[in-house]
Amino acid sequence: MPAVISGVVEGSAAEELEIAEGDILLSIDDVTPKDMIDYNFLIKGENITVQIQKKNGEIEEIEWEKEYDEDLGIIFECAVFDRVKPCLNKCIFCFVDQQPKGLRDTLYVKDDDYRLSYLQGTYITTTNLTEEDKERISKLHLGPFYISVHTTNPELRVKMLKNPNAAKIMDNLKWFKKQQIPFHAQIVLCPDYNDGEELERTLRDLKSLGKAVLSVAIVPVGVTQFRKNGLKTVTKEVAKETIEIASKYKNVYCSDEFFLKAGMNIPASEYYGNFSQLDDGVGSLRSIMDDFDTMKLPKKLSKPLNLTFACSVAAKSAFEYISERMNKVENLKVTVKPVISTYWGEGITVAGLITSEDLINSVKNVDADYIIIPSIMLKPYTDLFLDGNSLDYVKKKTGKNFFVTKNNYSVCEVVDLIKGNR
Repeated sequence: MPAVISGVVEGSAAEELEIAEGDILLSIDDVTPKDMIDYNFLIKGENITVQIQKKNGEIEEIEWEKEYDEDLGIIFECAVFDRVKPCLNKCIFCFVDQQPKGLRDTLYVKDDDYRLSYLQGTYITTTNLTEEDKERISKLHLGPFYISVHTTNPELRVKMLKNPNAAKIMDNLKWFKKQQIPFHAQIVLCPDYNDGEELERTLRDLKSLGKAVLSVAIVPVGVTQFRKNGLKTVTKEVAKETIEIASKYKNVYCSDEFFLKAGMNIPASEYYGNFSQLDDGVGSLRSIMDDFDTMKLPKKLSKPLNLTFACSVAAKSAFEYISERMNKVENLKVTVKPVISTYWGEGITVAGLITSEDLINSVKNVDADYIIIPSIMLKPYTDLFLDGNSLDYVKKKTGKNFFVTKNNYSVCEVVDLIKGNR
């Protein structure tokens, strides 16, 4: 895939040079960048020559005098410009493999690319990591990385990932340690596979790698109605056991779902360290509640305002906590409407997998001036839900006004909306 430009930063050099959406970056100083790693290196300098292919096919060569660290201000469609390294595994818990037809095309792409891990924090399994890849990682000293470990038992990992290269996980992790390149680890917990004693083994092995392991996130396997291999869900008992095992180790964190399944309160912020695994659902509810506690609400609004949080089932408790305090503001009414997933099945409780139709069915009878949804429900930089329908489609079907928080569930944005009604 070429370096397709999806937009430019307002007021940037790219805007001044009339670089536009749909253009393609061909080269910088006659070098074709393979990815954002190359781009970030090549863009350094005070005099560079950029070759751009315009949407009409014409090629422009732009000479640019700039500050050494000044960036062009280009936004690319993808951080990788050649070919995303595909995933070669057939993991028993893979969410992509269990998706039905008819969703966005990008949802069926299985990547396992170390560059995306470094640049965007996506997880890699290291099963397709070549010697050439390692040489580049070492030479540029890239990192930290995000690595899906799941288990350090070689035989079990081969069984779970269905790839003989999966057995090399400890060798690969020791290589990262030797290169002094740190990483975050992930364990997708599958009952009767890598829980209990196997989890203990994995955490002991990771502990042996010392400071190379920045954090470990444990998340429950997602089991939808489309899964055919009979994986078990995490029960209350398994959740409690997992939390207890994780508590024995430093920088090992269970995702919010474990505490909800165990019927336990979300831990205080001290539990999560520096919140390094937020994108994996580790501490996101605590972060939302803590952010809200720093906000100052008005005592009264000049006119009535009715808001509804359309949230995931997993986030219900956090938004009930927030709504209870918001409802103390005179003329403000806030309700919480968890969106039940009929598409995937009720076992899926996260906001990022909510479809437009499930949202419509949940809020069509809600009486509110604004229905608040997080940006994670939509494809980045678009208004499309994962089933391909747009936010406008949802608005037409429901007749409701929606307020999308830009930074997932940014309570700050909601408080600003409330203050604007004073």
